[in-house]
Amino acid sequence: MSDPLLRRISLATGVALDVAIAGDPAKPAIFLLHGFPESHRTWRHQIPELARDYFVVAPDQRGFARSSKPEGVDSYGPGKAAGDLLALADHLGVGRFTLVGHDWGGAIAWMAALQNPQRVARLIIVNAPHPLVFQRALFDDPAQRKASQYITRFRDTTIDQGLVGAGLERFFASTFTRHLVSAVAGEDKAAYLDEWSQPGAMTAMLNWYRASPIVVPAPDAEPERPAWLDAPFPPIVQPTLVIWGMRDFALLPGQLALADLVPDLTIARIEDGGHFVPWEKPEAVTAAMRKWLAAHPVR
Repeated sequence: MSDPLLRRISLATGVALDVAIAGDPAKPAIFLLHGFPESHRTWRHQIPELARDYFVVAPDQRGFARSSKPEGVDSYGPGKAAGDLLALADHLGVGRFTLVGHDWGGAIAWMAALQNPQRVARLIIVNAPHPLVFQRALFDDPAQRKASQYITRFRDTTIDQGLVGAGLERFFASTFTRHLVSAVAGEDKAAYLDEWSQPGAMTAMLNWYRASPIVVPAPDAEPERPAWLDAPFPPIVQPTLVIWGMRDFALLPGQLALADLVPDLTIARIEDGGHFVPWEKPEAVTAAMRKWLAAHPVR
């Protein structure tokens, strides 16, 4: 399958990414980062809308779809993907930009905003947990700990051998669709199966979970509590919009306890949206973005 929006871009980080680019490069830049198990198509409804006023850049991140899939779990740590983001901005001649992230893309967005305030001017997070809030919840909130046990399953490398051929259909029908509030069929289903069937794609995507430093205790475990969970944590200095599909079964509403960590915070709750709210409820997501962006011009 081909996408007329996509450009292949080789980065200084050693990977080549397929990148959807739309809009006028002279306009303010907005970068859109997808999560698991998707691609730039996460933003298929937002890209044309945002391109009316912004230079829109939406990469297929390393390991996903037809972008590079370097060997080894260590190649998928969050620092690697954050490095790709900055290298992509450099390649395109973009200095400061607005950053949007969903799911794993949101994890990278939180990190990039914390570490690079000189580059990330504004932050939009869509159903992606703040690293401190999430790790605390995995120790302190039994419901969130239970909901996150899928991470432990994804870290089991023995599952990879079954994620080919008919195994991808089973993954789609069970693991993926149980997190949806909208049905996926036809062209959209075909696009997922095509992306997942690329050589090495499923292992590379799952390696994001395997490389993550997040600790997921077993439901009945009483592990030693990391000291950093109760230590001071740097705040997000950028104006931040958090859009949350409230029917997210993997990331529970407690993840919105962000006020102490994000001083300039706006939360847009989408009550009938699930984890994949950018395309499940695209009009609501796009409207929330555009309203907030207009009210928070880049300084």
